[in-house]
Amino acid sequence: QGQLMESGGGLVQPGGSLRLSCAASGRILNRNDVDWYRQAPGKERELVARITGSFSTSYADFVKGRFTISRDSAKNTVDLQMNSLEPEDTAVYYCHTRVVVNVEGAAVEYWGKGTLVTVSS
Repeated sequence: QGQLMESGGGLVQPGGSLRLSCAASGRILNRNDVDWYRQAPGKERELVARITGSFSTSYADFVKGRFTISRDSAKNTVDLQMNSLEPEDTAVYYCHTRVVVNVEGAAVEYWGKGTLVTVSS
């Protein structure tokens, strides 16, 4: 059984940058798609970015050109570089992955506990 752990959140001024990191116990990130989600107060959780096992990336429109997702297979981590941060980016950011566990396609979902990002002057 693996776990995901986010780090790197904090308080930053508008226009600033933060780098979030998602680390895993066990090899649950290995070759699996990994997502960053976020949830702002009073809002639903939303997908921010995804990186596949083959390193393809995709982004929500509201972060395109500002955020970059990357993975380091040797370190078993997935990072989210966030630039040009805006107050609207304030949220708890979560790491997520889905691991297929058998040939029938059954899967286990993994979520971290989240890291808070606050963008404010």
